Amino acid sequence: MTLAPVLARIDSELPQSVERLFELLRIQSISTDPAFKGDCETAADWLVADLQSLDVTASKRATTGHPMVVGHIDGPKDAPHVLFYGHYDVQPVDPLNLWDNPPFEPRVEDTAKGKVIRARGSSDDKGQLMTFIEACRAWKAVHGALPVKITFFFEGEEESGSPSLIPFMQENAEELKADIALICDTGLFGEETPAIVTRLRGLLGEEIHIHGPSKDLHSGMFGGIAANPARVLAKIIAGLHDDTGRVTVPNFYDGVADLPADIAAQWDALGFSPEGFLGEVGLAKPAGEQDRTALEMIWSRPTCEVNGLQSGYTGDGFKTVLPSVAMAKISFRLVSKQDPLEIRKNFRAYVQSMLPSDCTVTFKDHSASPAGEMSTDNPAFQAAQRALSEEWPRAAAFVGCGGSIPIAGHFKTYLGMDALLTGFSKDDDQLHSPNEKYDMESFHKGIRSWARILNELSKT
Repeated sequence: MTLAPVLARIDSELPQSVERLFELLRIQSISTDPAFKGDCETAADWLVADLQSLDVTASKRATTGHPMVVGHIDGPKDAPHVLFYGHYDVQPVDPLNLWDNPPFEPRVEDTAKGKVIRARGSSDDKGQLMTFIEACRAWKAVHGALPVKITFFFEGEEESGSPSLIPFMQENAEELKADIALICDTGLFGEETPAIVTRLRGLLGEEIHIHGPSKDLHSGMFGGIAANPARVLAKIIAGLHDDTGRVTVPNFYDGVADLPADIAAQWDALGFSPEGFLGEVGLAKPAGEQDRTALEMIWSRPTCEVNGLQSGYTGDGFKTVLPSVAMAKISFRLVSKQDPLEIRKNFRAYVQSMLPSDCTVTFKDHSASPAGEMSTDNPAFQAAQRALSEEWPRAAAFVGCGGSIPIAGHFKTYLGMDALLTGFSKDDDQLHSPNEKYDMESFHKGIRSWARILNELSKT
């Protein structure tokens, strides 16, 4: 099977590919809102029908939540077997008044940086998901078959915590196993450098409520004599970092490995500018560990951050109240071999140690997932790097990811296979925000990239 006619087909059929994406983008598949349950079913049905049009044996699978879509298609004898994962659900669109146009009426817009596809889900993850399907469509149209064996696995709850995912994977493990999983839910490094993510940070979420007096108090009558939960909480939070930016939770850095020299050299060669990165959000100076580079802080070092605070009167005007409760939401991004459950235990012990005798604390746990790291020794990673480097202006880089994509770890834990993460979104795509977009170039070159990757994988 030759690649050139497949790429030519992708180029000539781009308008039809965009229209198919628009059909999917019009479906309001917001997974977290029960009002859109029917729309999630519709999106799953649409994907089943589209896969079946490519002779994929595809079906919608019921779960306790939104359905999964699973499909299979054979490739040449002895060809590698890949699983492609994506998600068809999207984030809510609120606040709606900040959208320039209705979020589920996709359109192509001209911008200072070129044409973009504007709609909710255009970048995360419907546009990315469709780059792979369109690459398969071109291969099938030109050669009548695909160069590798493929399992398609589409989820409908990624944006709402994936409650059905692990049970489904456990129940269907034998059907879903492949040589490697492919995930298209990440982005480029900058504007022109394709990126293959080889390390993902884990995530631990903690919510703490500091309880003091039995009710809110008059600050004139009780101020100074009564314990103030807001002050207690402020002291706890202030003590979570030392003056160098290191986290002070006991044994927090157990299991944290230093970055290998060869990886550090690759990251240095990317020419990342922390000033430029922070300048986009009105900041100028890195605030993390003082002895680490900016990319280390984002990709290979753990963090502790306050995500939300609430206590006392926060409405308009002023109320001289001494609050009875103070609350904070705190997250930890984890790396290497850090144990999220051990950190949870140590964090809670730290909080308890900071409480005055008149105050108590209650905890609410949220996520707790470890970090993930993929070995680039797998030939699939080298094949993808070659393919992406041929398509984009700059050579593909192996990078880290500051966020957490638990599905990659789940593939390793429950299916015993590595995950190769690459994607074509850009930093300014506004995913999860109003006016989400996906560059037309990203969509077009993303399809071509997957065609090249499938070609290279067929040789491994």
